[in-house]
Amino acid sequence: MSLPSQVTLCDVGPRDGFQFEEQFIPTEVKVEIITALAEAGLPRIQVTSFVHPEWVPQMRDAEAVCDQLPARDDVIYAGLALNRKGLERAVDAGLSQVDLSIATHDEHSRDNANVTVETAVQEAEEMIRYAHKRGVDVQMGFQTVFGYRAPGDTPLHQVREMSQHFADMGVESLSLADSTGLANPEMIKTRVRAVQDGSGDVPLVLHLHDTRGLGLANVYAALQCGVRRFDTSLAGMGGCPFIEGATGNIATEDTVYLLDELDIETGIDRMAVGQVSGRIESFLDKQFPGTLHRLQQRPSASGGD
Repeated sequence: MSLPSQVTLCDVGPRDGFQFEEQFIPTEVKVEIITALAEAGLPRIQVTSFVHPEWVPQMRDAEAVCDQLPARDDVIYAGLALNRKGLERAVDAGLSQVDLSIATHDEHSRDNANVTVETAVQEAEEMIRYAHKRGVDVQMGFQTVFGYRAPGDTPLHQVREMSQHFADMGVESLSLADSTGLANPEMIKTRVRAVQDGSGDVPLVLHLHDTRGLGLANVYAALQCGVRRFDTSLAGMGGCPFIEGATGNIATEDTVYLLDELDIETGIDRMAVGQVSGRIESFLDKQFPGTLHRLQQRPSASGGD
């Protein structure tokens, strides 16, 4: 099976990665990181989330971050919104795309948002209508698509029906998240193909966590299904404060390396991304799971193993 010749990555580190950090990252540092990612060739960046600061204190400067972003015609800045208030804030902040996200597993929906999936779908419908009236594109994201408590325990028929429903509403894209890192390559193929069958030409985005070390293997499986868009995170930052044991996203520079080796064009300078990863690790004084950015910082060695 042929692979895509070109793939688009969205770095979600400034949202999914930063939100996990207890140490507050100043607005100017966030903007510096986002700007550097754009200069490294990232065509899409999820820059923040519009959530209550009581729940995610790191995102309390969402509007300030958006206000200081450099204007670029070649980069789409997006923000995450989980309710109507957050959506209104994102739209007022001037973003051209808002990412919505709801659970596909009923237990997770109750644990995370204290609503049923059915109620979450109804709320998302109203949010999409509002965004479209304001001329803002919507990416509709689905959490725990590949399982919540165990691999595959999210009903596949529910994922497929929800995908078709929101595709029919005219969303810009559909995002399938492996929130708990339970997916494996065969499950990726099965679920991606099921969604593709019902969603027509609406682009699919995979949001993969590397909790069990299968992140890049799952990327390759998705490429075999024709997926051309992925969420990644500088240095492999990320996780989920509300899912025990969830670790970082697939690292941007590691993913670009894989795609480069497969002769798939991204337009991203992985060495430049690695420098940004080193910058945030230095600022936070900690090490993240990604590997390529550390390899490029090591002095070259000679001799035997």
